[in-house]
Formats: sequence, C-alpha cells, structure tokens
Amino acid sequence: MDGYPPGSLDHNVPFLVASGLNSAEPELDLQGELSTQGQLIKSDLPPLEGREAQLLETYFEEIDARGTSWAVVPRDEPYRFRIKTVGRSYLLPPRKTIIPDSVGPPDPSATIHSPFSPLSHVSALYPDGLIDSRWIKKHQHLVPSIYACFYSLANDNRLKLDVNEIKATLARSGFKTRVAIILFGNQDSGTAVLTEEVQDRLESIRKGTALDPKSIFYIPTQESPAELKRKIDSILAILYSNAVEYYRDLGRHARKKRSRGIAPQPTIPPTSGTSHTLSLPDWNFRYDMKTAILAEFRQELDAAIRSFEQAYEILLGQDVFDIIPSWSSRWNEARQLADIISIRCLRLHLWMGHTSLAVRRWQTHRDRIGDLVDRRGQGTNTYGWQAWEARWAMVMANLMEKIEVSGLAPASMTIFLPPERAVLGERLQPWELLHHTGYWYRMAARHLTARRTLAHMIPDEDREPPESASAKSAKSTYDTYMCPPPYQENPLSGDGGVSHAQLIIDCLIASRTQFEARGQLRIAAELSLECAKEMATLGSWEEVVAILQPVWDSSSYRADNWLDISEDLCWLLRRAAKEIGRADLVVAADWELMNKKFSKRQHWRYDLSQSLDGVTVEDKPSIQLSDASSSHLISSSFVFRSKENKAGDQCLAQFTLTSNAMADSMPISFSSVKILFGGSLKPILLRHGPSGEEGSFITKVALEEQFSTDGPGDLPSSLSGTCDLTLKPGEKRVFEMAVPLRESGEAEASTVAATYEHKSFDIEYTMSFRDTDQVTGWYIKTSDRPRQLRPDARILHIKPRPPKLLVSLLESSGQYYTNETVELGVELRNEEEEPANVKLDVQLYGKSVPSFKLQVGEHERIGETGEDESKALGVPIGVISSGAVAELKLTIDPTTAPTTHDLHIQATYHLESDTATPIIQVLSLSLDLVGPFEANYDLLPRLHPEPWPSLFDYEGLHLVTEGEIPAPPAKGFAQQWCLVCHYASFAMEDLTVLGMELRVVSCVGGAKCTVTRQPEVAGDGITIPPKTIHEAQFDLVAQKLSLDDRHPVTLDLAFVIKWKRKTAPVDGQANVTALPVGQYLVLGTEPRVLASALYSNPTASTNLLHLDITIENPSNHFLTFGLSMEPSDMFGFSGAKQTTINLLPMSRRTARYRLLPFVQGDYIRPGLVVRDKYFQKVLRIIPTEGMKIDKDGLLVWVPGDGSKDSERGAKET
Repeated sequence: MDGYPPGSLDHNVPFLVASGLNSAEPELDLQGELSTQGQLIKSDLPPLEGREAQLLETYFEEIDARGTSWAVVPRDEPYRFRIKTVGRSYLLPPRKTIIPDSVGPPDPSATIHSPFSPLSHVSALYPDGLIDSRWIKKHQHLVPSIYACFYSLANDNRLKLDVNEIKATLARSGFKTRVAIILFGNQDSGTAVLTEEVQDRLESIRKGTALDPKSIFYIPTQESPAELKRKIDSILAILYSNAVEYYRDLGRHARKKRSRGIAPQPTIPPTSGTSHTLSLPDWNFRYDMKTAILAEFRQELDAAIRSFEQAYEILLGQDVFDIIPSWSSRWNEARQLADIISIRCLRLHLWMGHTSLAVRRWQTHRDRIGDLVDRRGQGTNTYGWQAWEARWAMVMANLMEKIEVSGLAPASMTIFLPPERAVLGERLQPWELLHHTGYWYRMAARHLTARRTLAHMIPDEDREPPESASAKSAKSTYDTYMCPPPYQENPLSGDGGVSHAQLIIDCLIASRTQFEARGQLRIAAELSLECAKEMATLGSWEEVVAILQPVWDSSSYRADNWLDISEDLCWLLRRAAKEIGRADLVVAADWELMNKKFSKRQHWRYDLSQSLDGVTVEDKPSIQLSDASSSHLISSSFVFRSKENKAGDQCLAQFTLTSNAMADSMPISFSSVKILFGGSLKPILLRHGPSGEEGSFITKVALEEQFSTDGPGDLPSSLSGTCDLTLKPGEKRVFEMAVPLRESGEAEASTVAATYEHKSFDIEYTMSFRDTDQVTGWYIKTSDRPRQLRPDARILHIKPRPPKLLVSLLESSGQYYTNETVELGVELRNEEEEPANVKLDVQLYGKSVPSFKLQVGEHERIGETGEDESKALGVPIGVISSGAVAELKLTIDPTTAPTTHDLHIQATYHLESDTATPIIQVLSLSLDLVGPFEANYDLLPRLHPEPWPSLFDYEGLHLVTEGEIPAPPAKGFAQQWCLVCHYASFAMEDLTVLGMELRVVSCVGGAKCTVTRQPEVAGDGITIPPKTIHEAQFDLVAQKLSLDDRHPVTLDLAFVIKWKRKTAPVDGQANVTALPVGQYLVLGTEPRVLASALYSNPTASTNLLHLDITIENPSNHFLTFGLSMEPSDMFGFSGAKQTTINLLPMSRRTARYRLLPFVQGDYIRPGLVVRDKYFQKVLRIIPTEGMKIDKDGLLVWVPGDGSKDSERGAKET
C-alpha cells in the first residue's frame, strides 16, 4: 500500500495539540505559498519546565504512536489520539484562499473558498478534481479538534487574558477547534494541593474564560510518574468525548451542504477551453467522502461504511467516472479514489469481524474495475492491469497483517476463518472465506509473473525513452496506472527497469513463511521451487541452495512420485550447487538424475565418475545417501533359504542388487557392500574383486569369519567375502552364500550399505529393509524369475545347540531364612563327548538384592550390586573334561526382611572342535527367604522399689560446674515394666536359640531406659521345635532426666534372638534376628494405682500376705484419693476400712493391708475401691506379680501347700 498518497489510508483518530510543554518554533507543513499564509496562535506566557513537562512530552509521544496503529479501537479503550506537542505558539492552515493581485479584484458576490477545495485556484484539484489526501491531512495533522494549553497555576489574570486571546484567534480563523486548559499545582504559589482557595481560583478562571466545566482541569503535584499518567489518562478520556463531538459537528455540516443540492462555483472561473467544473454528482461524492472519513474519526464504523459505499457507487456511476476521459490524469485519480474507498471499506469490515464480507468486497472491486478498464481503458491484457492485480492482492495481505486479524495467527494453525453470522444462511464459495495471508501473497506472485510476461512482449519501439528520436508515443496505448511506462518497465537498453524477479521472490517468500507456519508443507515446497527459479534468474545461487535444500531433504515429492517436480528440483539444485562449489549436492543430484524414471536430457553424459568435473573442491568429499533421502538408483533384497536352523550349522542365503539406472548411463562399480542384521547374526561384508563365474547372474560367494583383535576372541566380529560388485544399467546380480550360524536367537536383515569410491569423492548409499517391502523369492540358474518363499524370508530363527553340560545345586535346603547367610553348592557336570571351556554368569534379581560371593577353586568373585540385581558376569571356570565335574560355592549375604529372589546361573561354553559356536545352559530357581520367628508382646507394669525424688529436696539438685560437658544423671521419677515375649518358630526344622536380649532402639521424650533383667539361656541353647510357643520376660526401668519434664516418653524396643540351625556345625557363626516390638508410651502424667502382694514365709504358722496399694501422682497438682476395703468371706484383713490419701505433686504413697486368706491354692478378690475425690472418678487398680484382673476387679493368688498349685498360680498371673 505504499503507492497510495501519504495519509490517504491512515487510521483516522481525533487530533489534539498539546501547547506549552516545550519551546519549539511553529511550522506549517504545507507546500508552496500556503506555507506562509498560516494563522498564528500565540501566547505570551512561558512554557512549562521541569520533570512534569518532560514526562508529559514523552508520554504524549507514546500515545501518538499508539494512535497510528491500524488495530480497531476496542470499547474498553478510553481514548485514542494523535497528539502533537508544541510550544506557546501554533500555526493553523489558511481558512480562505488569498486572491493574488495579478488576478484582479474578485467579484463582490463571489465566495472565497478553502485552499484545499477544488473551487480555489491554488488547489491541485482546481477546477475538476474530486478530493485528495490534503483534505485528510488538514484534519489529521493541521487542524486540531482540541487545543490543550498547559499552564502553571500562578498568575490568574494573565492566564485569563492568554486563554481569551487564544479563543479569539481561533474564532477569527474560522475553525471550530475547542480549547481546554490543564493547570498544574505549584509548590511555590501554594497550589500544590486542591484546597478550597484553589477551587475558588479555578472557578474564577473558568468563568473569566467562558470555558465549559469539561474543558478546565487541575493537576495537583504528583509524587510519582505513574500517578501523573493516571491523571492525564482521565483528562484525555474526558477530552476524547469533546473531540468526538467536534468531528460530529463537522460531519453534520457536510451532510447539510449535501442536502442543499447545489453545485458551488469556483471563486475564479477556469480559463482553459477544455476545463470544466464539478457537477452536482461530483459534489455529492465529495460530501459523502468527507462524511465517511469524519465518521471514522469518531470510530462510528457502521456510519463510515455506509457513507463510503454511497460515495463508491456515485464515483463508479455514469455521472462521474463515465464522463472522465480515459486519457486524462483525472481518470487515474478517480481509479485511485476507488481503490482508497475500497481499502477503507475492507478495513472497516475486518474491524467489525465481517471477514467473508471483506473478501466479497475485495472481489467486487476487482471485478468492477476490471469491467471499467475493459470498457473504457486499455483492457486487462496489459502489464499495467497485472501490476494492479498484484497490488490489489497485496493490499488484502497487508491489511490483515496491520489489523492483526484474530484467529489467523500462525500459532493457531488456522487456514481460513468461518463465515460470520450475517452470511451463514448464504451459499458461500470456498474463495469467499478469508484465508491467511499466504494465499494472498501467492496470488500476487502469480500476477507479477504475468506482468513480467506481458512486459517482455512490449514492442521495441515502445521501450525506448520519449526523448529518443526513434521512440513512438505510447501514452495512449498502455495502462500506466500506478506502474511505470513501458520504457521504464522494460527498457530496451536492458539497464534498470523493474526487477520483476525480486518482486516475485518477495511475495513467494512471504507466502511460503505463512504456509510453513501452518504445516501446509506441500504448498510451501512448491513455493520454494518457484522462488528458487526466480532466484536463479538473478544469479543468487547461494539463496537457491538455501531454499531448495530443505525441500530436497524432506523428500516430499519423491515419496509422492511427482516426477516432473522432482526432476526440476534436481536440475536446478545441481546447477546452483555447481556454481557455489557444493560437491556433495552435485553428486547427490547426479545420483538422483541417473534413475531411469526421469526423462533423459539430450547431450548429457550420465556418468557418476564425472560428476565433479568443473567443480573445485578443497578436500575429497564423502557423501552419505540413503533410500529415504534420494531415489532408488539401486535396490536390494536379502532372503534366507530356510525358516530356522541350529547354531553351529550353515544356512544358505541370497543377496540381490538391482540397478535402476538409465539405459545409456555408465556402469557403477561399488568398492564394498555391507549387510547388517538385527539380532544374533554378525555383519556380512562383500568386497569388490574378480569373480570366477562369468556370464551368470548368480554368483556364489565364500564367506570367511573375521575375528576382532581388541575384543574377545570366542565369536567372530563379521563375515567377509569377495565378488564382482559392478552393476550395469538395468542389471540384476544375485550373490548366494552359506552363512555360518554361531549364536542362537532371531536374525533379521535390516540395512545394506553400498560404498562407491572414486578419486574425487566417496559415496555411501544406505538401504533399509522395511516391513512393507515385498520380499524377493529364491533365484535359480535356470530361471530369471524367483521362486516364491515365505513372506518373512528376511528373518531366520536360530535355535540354540542342545547343551549337555548339567548345572545343578548340591544339597539344596528346602527353606532359607532372613538374617542367615545362604550358601549354595553348584555342580557343573560335562556330559559332552569332548572338553568344554566354560564361563559362568550369575544373576540375582529382586528387591533390595544383597551382594553375593562366588568361589571357584581358590579364586573368589564378588557380585556387582545394582538397584534390582546383583550379578557376576563372565566368570571363567576353565576347561572341564568330558565326564568331569566342577564344584562351585555361592554365598549370598543375609537379608533383614522376608523376600523372594530369582537366581539365574548361566553356563556359556564352547567345545574345542568348534570354538566359534557358543552353547548355553541355564539354571533358574527361586529363593524364598522367610522370617524364622514370630512373636507377640505384652508390656506389664511393675512397682519400682526405689523411692521417687522430691520437689523439695534441694540437696539432690545437680549443680553444673564451669566447663562441665557431660549430661547430668537422670533425676526424674522412674517406673518399672516387664515385657513378656511369646515367640514361636515357623521354620520347617528345629532351631537352636543361643541367646535373647531386649534392645532399646530409641527413647524419645527426655528420659533414659535400661533393661535390668534378661532371661538366661544354657550354654548349649534352647531347642525350638517348629510351631511351638515359648516365653521370655524382660524387666526394664524408664526414668525421666528432669523432674520438671511432664511430656510422655515413647519407647521403641526390639526383641533380639541369636540362633542357628540344629544341623549347623557347633563352631558355626550364630544368626541374629531382631524382631520389632513396637512403640509404647510410658512415664505419663495421669495418676495410677498399683497393687502388689508380699507373701509370708511358708514355714510360718499363719499364711498371712501383705497387700500394698501404691498411688502415684506424676502431675504437678495436689490430688486427694479415697481408699475403701469391703469385708469378704474368703479372707480377713487388718487395715483402714476407709481412708483418705493426700498426694503432693510428683509423689507416691503406699497403703498396706494384712490379709488372712481362708483358702489356699486359689484366688481371692479384695473389695478395694480407689476414688479421685475431686472428679469422683474410680481409678483402675493395676495388678503386678502374683495378681490378675478381670471385669469384676482385682484377683490375688493365695499359694497352697503343693507345688502344683503354686506353679498353676504363677502361670496364670
């Protein structure tokens, strides 16, 4: 859109002049004598200075830049202005034309018009021009809607005089510009803050200047730039509504003049005989044009588009355009006005989201102008029309880019937008939907190509400049609307002229970028090829390679078998690569073009060895090609004769090479061909050499095994053979070979790499076998057609050679336990008929796999431990003679938790007669490790015999001396507990328990815990049969470190058993199993009641027993308890029947009763009740040794005379 007059297509928004922010001198941006006829608005007050003025000037520049945007003004945007910052004076354009003295005095009845009107003799439109961009420039850049004056609130009287003088000057000028004043508070004059006095001064200024309340503003001193900008934004939002009203008044004035129905006459009538003035339809067009542009100033889109369409219809009607001579300059001006109106209508449609209507409007204008040019112009078969078509296509693309049409951004991957609601009911054609800009640039490129074609058809006599003697006038023959004349379009001399190729390249690159961004790769590749052809005409070979190589690498045309495009691409890329010395691309293109599917070029020698003739290269290039990136100049296949075979045998296979080269091309001799396999077969390398079988297309190749010098020497690293690898055009060569099989598994031919070596370059061509490829059959010498084989003939299943080396365990235990070292004896028995060289792989799988140790004779190998496996690979065992046995010892470290491990022992060996064929024997077994013991636990309270510490015992305090580091001893209260453990063996055999202990894992809460008594075990241990329950008791004491600590203590205990198998040797190491007991809370703050019994001497005459009731108060409160004992028929007692016990904080007291039982060998039930007198809560009595409790209360055991009764009572308690 650069060819249209400046300002004719600008986004029109209200124009505001900000006066008093700098000291710039006024200038009037007009040409000729009008630049000196401006009307000066002048002020005597000094401009603003300081931080605010600089900040506002910068901020207004940002707002002005935002006003030039073509994006639509959204409803939530408070304003959009074009702002010009000036000093205290400003020049307005002249309102009326000044009649020169040379013309003479005008008629007194004549009206003097604006210098921008076609009625004024100084206007470029005089006398019959319609309208131009100068009128738009006047309202957008010269005559402001708002003249905003910035002052400091200091001298009110001078300020009033200044504003009134400005208003008077504007009134004399005839313009309706509105005046607004913005007053800044001044710290020196006491107006920094809006006070009542300042408010009165503002009202006085407003009345003295007769300003509207919305035209005077006050800005107090702002502390931050952000606050000042917010204040200015609010002021501009108010002024925006005033500016809209200003443009509404101008539009109303234009409509009033149109409604008069009178064609005004010029001030000075034209003197030329052929000139004529504007008719009434011409003036109606001019008024509608003004109304539309003023509506756009107001951002009233619907009103603007109606007026534009009305003006467009008048312009192209029979009363305006049809009466303009096609040879006149006014003809091109009218066409340009039609373009400008259409572009503005397109922009309005896109702003309103009417995308399909915009496309229709674009098409309608093209059709109407084409019809007009065909009827009254030079026709549409001219380079000028094609230039306009290209321009018109680029107009739509540029509009979409500037407006930033939502929904068509490249990131959205959208190709076209759906139709809007207004046209949903209509039957739309695909081209009536708005597509992305790539389509429009592509259309422009096609029209530019047609323009070049038509420009090259211009006769020579029309291509000479007008000043040439032989030149013929071509002014009336060619359409030169917005394009150069023939002698500049395509000069005969060849110098200069229009660079059509560069214009086409620019459009093609812009179009390709859009198509690539949306994944339309085929069109993008087509555009790349067209662009490269244009670049070749300019000799830009580097650019040709840069744009074509991605297309070459993508192979899209090759995969779709589009031969014509592929051939053009190859020849063009080869030419460009040769020009810039890209040897790799030259060879690759020659390799491609030798394929017989392409057409043969005359006088071209298809010889791969001469590809780089005439190409200068510094180093010998090595080119990598593949069947995925280039054509199949040669093809290959590989088949196995049989479906399966055994390791150690040989399998017949055929490898086929087929040439697809042109008939007259030179033969290709490969230096080597390498066949790669997936699975258990090593690569096969065929080297070029003389062949003993001449004339036969089947060549038998003898393969030899090659062993690597730096790797293990047991297996071959590759297979190699020698044969003739020369391929003539169209020839097929079949190589038959016997492949030795060494490793078991599945082998599949995967890739073939053919190497071509020349003194100038090297080529490696890689061919991959795919599942979709058709498998070639088996060839025989008597027929050229292969016999059909199975569909998966490229796959061979190699069975392992049956092993005769036995791997077994010696004396395997049926059960393995945790915390026990597992020892396994492994036996290797060779039942082969000859000695075997053996290597062993041991792998242990599972969770938390322990390490292991493998002992082979005097050598040990420790397994490598990973996250889920422990392994020892390639352990040499040595040579085992036929019938001999080798024994190994596998020791697995103990585990702490029950688990299951998978043990794999793999013996890999080969016989001395066939060292290249490995034989594998595998022993797999599962090791279940279970816990040898299970137990349950009871933590029972006991009465601690030692007295509790006192809060009032100052002598017991621990005084810390200077420099003392060790912690003080425990001084808090203590409690005694008994942990009763019932444990059982879940082993499948007898186990011997060698010892037991209780381990305090942790003691949390500011206390210490010690085990005071543990069960004793005899020296030979305790034999624990399977599934029998045994008991062990441990006494432990928990004591607070400090008497002030009231927090409960958490004990974490572990029951440790030292054991070993009954069958284990006496001096064998004992296994240690730690069973978690769990966590217990001790040393709480709640009071508790303990009952304990003391029995009299059995030899005494009376069977008295003492019952002690101990009440503990671990809290720091005074507590009172009531103790009562009820009489019973089963015993007599002495002691307080009812009593009260007072307890101090952190203390305990004991009440004793002497009981005389009337029974022996039985339980008695004392009627004891302990009650908290404050809460009236009955406390539970906790039994200790020799007692138990049930739901009815406490039971005390009375021993009898016999030992059985005593034992029974002890067991029950």
